Amino acid sequence: MIYTRIAGTGSYLPEKVVTNADLEKTMDTSDEWIRERTGINKRHIAAEGETCSDMGIAAATKAIGMAGIEVTDIDLIIVGTTTPDKVFPSTACIVQRKLGIHGCPAFDVQAACSGFVYALDLANRMIQTAGATTALIIGSEALSRVTNWQDRTTAVLFGDGAGAVILQASKEPGILATHIHSDGQYADLLEVPAGISSGYDAVRAEEAYIHMNGNAVFRRAVATLGSIARETLDGHGFNKSDIDWLVPHQANLRIIKAAAKKLDLSMDNVVVTVDEHANTSAASIPLALDTAVRDGRIQRGQLLLFEAFGAGFTWGSTLVRY
Repeated sequence: MIYTRIAGTGSYLPEKVVTNADLEKTMDTSDEWIRERTGINKRHIAAEGETCSDMGIAAATKAIGMAGIEVTDIDLIIVGTTTPDKVFPSTACIVQRKLGIHGCPAFDVQAACSGFVYALDLANRMIQTAGATTALIIGSEALSRVTNWQDRTTAVLFGDGAGAVILQASKEPGILATHIHSDGQYADLLEVPAGISSGYDAVRAEEAYIHMNGNAVFRRAVATLGSIARETLDGHGFNKSDIDWLVPHQANLRIIKAAAKKLDLSMDNVVVTVDEHANTSAASIPLALDTAVRDGRIQRGQLLLFEAFGAGFTWGSTLVRY
């Protein structure tokens, strides 16, 4: 049987940092208010002209180096993003060009904050069916481009960055299970209302930014992350106690703590980066993963659970023997 293993990880954060204290100067908010409700202390913001593909390349280069492969070994590229460089071509194709890779399939996945987990699911299926042997999976977001910096309910939440993994076909188990879901009935609770097919002339300025019903999203996220964890563990013969590390989507510290509680996990076994990075959507899980791999917390052979929830609503999980 062909398995899929994580061979390398990488991440990138833009140089510019916006702290809660910085936001206090431009809107009616406070460091205390932001930290109490979200756990966020600061966020990184892409420089002028710095694109989703630029950040993705920086993260991918580190993952490629850790995996010890050549770029020519890569035969599949998937980018999870809601903030692509262009309407078309895909950001994955732009990444492919910048890396000098030719011929392999390259495409984007738009599943909002669940984009990385969705991309892992697709790549795992392709590797298991011999459609690829070495895949580059990137989560990259420039959310600052769709953030209304005058709206204190959303501006405090989001940041920019990228994370990447190299997946390789293996005889040893790596990705043990993937589960992805969506329910479009909740689409208007978290969205950017503007769209290409709506027509540029019909778009009002305020519709080009993130709109969110925070309380409704919070309630649904907590309930959904609990159910996806049960589905993943029960469906594959694992217990809560088997998990070494929970690597969740970094949206809000209260959501992360609630997800850990449902798994009876100590926060000592949860990778948390939301305080330093804010919500980077599809980039948040690979960013958190790379952080914990490089600082030595995550070790080979440990059991990891990735969980994500995002606009759509979309949600998913990945169980990994790292």
